[in-house]
Amino acid sequence: MIKSFQKSRSYALSALICLTLTACGGDPMVSGLDPFAPSVFKEGSTTMPLNPPNPDKLQSFYVSPTTVFKFSIDTSSILIGADGVTRYIVVITNPSGDQQAQYEGIRCDSYQWRLYGSYESGAWRPNPLSQWNYIKLHVPNRYQAALAQGALCDFSSQETSLKAVLRSLNPEKFTGGTQPTNSFGVMGN
Repeated sequence: MIKSFQKSRSYALSALICLTLTACGGDPMVSGLDPFAPSVFKEGSTTMPLNPPNPDKLQSFYVSPTTVFKFSIDTSSILIGADGVTRYIVVITNPSGDQQAQYEGIRCDSYQWRLYGSYESGAWRPNPLSQWNYIKLHVPNRYQAALAQGALCDFSSQETSLKAVLRSLNPEKFTGGTQPTNSFGVMGN
């Protein structure tokens, strides 16, 4: 009878230990994964566009009163990536009418942009020196800042609705020429 009791107690103790270990398996302090730790950015793969900018889908947007260039985004090229990068084709027109098209991406979480490539001689050419650069606010040709502030970002978060991005690019609603404030009246990046 004592052996039976010890055996039962041993089984109960083993079951209790198993349950405790199972319950602790998801505990961040035990697993080493902190759910509140900042995540490390891992960019997804980026392929160059297959087509040139679509002239029927170019949407001009306001950048600043000091620029002499005209800026447009190909709305059919906007890709809202699951990696937190919004990619797009931008067309820059100089005062004489010459155009340059670039394929770029914006990260709202770090307020950075990247030039993936340019459209040259009828083909997309990757930028071999492509890297993430901080978006500059106080330069005349601040078009990345205008896009980030006016349509692609919701403060430091990526706008994930293409419909909302397209609505924000509407010239009557576009606010890219001004810097938004948060609810406390503090200027963003």
